[in-house]
Amino acid sequence: MTRILMLSTALSAIALPALAETLTIYTSQPQEQMTEVIAAFNEAHPDIQVDLFRSGTTEVMAKLQAEFAAGNSPADVLLIADAVAMTQLKADDRLLAHPDAPVQGIDAALLDADAMFFPTKLITTGIVYNTTLVDTAPTSWADLAEPQAAAQTIMPSPLYSGAAAIHVGTMVQQPEFGWDYFEALADGGAVAGQGNGTVLEAVARGEKAYGVLVEYMAMNAKAQGSPVDFVFPSEGVTAVTQPVAILAQTDAPEAAKAFVDWQLGQAAQEQSVAQGYFPLVAGMAAPEGYPDAASLTIIGADNAALLSDGEAVKMEFADLYGG
Repeated sequence: MTRILMLSTALSAIALPALAETLTIYTSQPQEQMTEVIAAFNEAHPDIQVDLFRSGTTEVMAKLQAEFAAGNSPADVLLIADAVAMTQLKADDRLLAHPDAPVQGIDAALLDADAMFFPTKLITTGIVYNTTLVDTAPTSWADLAEPQAAAQTIMPSPLYSGAAAIHVGTMVQQPEFGWDYFEALADGGAVAGQGNGTVLEAVARGEKAYGVLVEYMAMNAKAQGSPVDFVFPSEGVTAVTQPVAILAQTDAPEAAKAFVDWQLGQAAQEQSVAQGYFPLVAGMAAPEGYPDAASLTIIGADNAALLSDGEAVKMEFADLYGG
């Protein structure tokens, strides 16, 4: 008995290694990119296993809300191209604050004042076109509304894509565009696909000559030899920052904070540039072939209106283009 007690005491004095944590991430970032992200994150944090659910922002949010309604979600971290959805989750007390996140070098205007979610990159929406079908490249959003161009235009649907929801919501706030612009496109024969991937495929295959698309998809496809090019329209571009956040009900808060911190760090920002994104950290160069981010005209949006009008915008869009 004495020997057993002594052995038990000796074992209790040994510091056992911490069990590896599992981190569940819900995201709208493309699968192949997230594979690279997770591999790079695990180089820095090999003890954290990452489980992934990936779909369009709207489907990610629908899954999350259904899980909340059922009682809980397995998600620990959310990484989506929709600051408006993050704002709603914050208002619903679904996010965990992370005031110690390393935000040095990031424009304070892009940061949530309560440190509930954080921008990870700058993603703009402009015009992609097929270089074998188009002799004269468009230069403006107005060019797409011309009847010949509209008939050959495809755009992502805000019913599926968070970036598309922000793009449409932002454009209809502008007096020079409004719903009249989208009605003109629809009257001219423009169609809506699902997400941005659908748009790129249609334009790259020559099914459509023009598309409304996030810039990195077009620029990456061009670099890989696809017959496409991208235009930053003269009136300006709409933009999202692909924020990352920790869910309040996470059972792995330290692993979640580690992922957020890594996303905001130098290694992740360099990876973002390599994947074709504008960097958020000051002093970092944009990907090859991109303009300087500081030279872009960003079309401003009323974020409170984007949140309050979001469902109405989706319904109006569906009336024009189908749901």
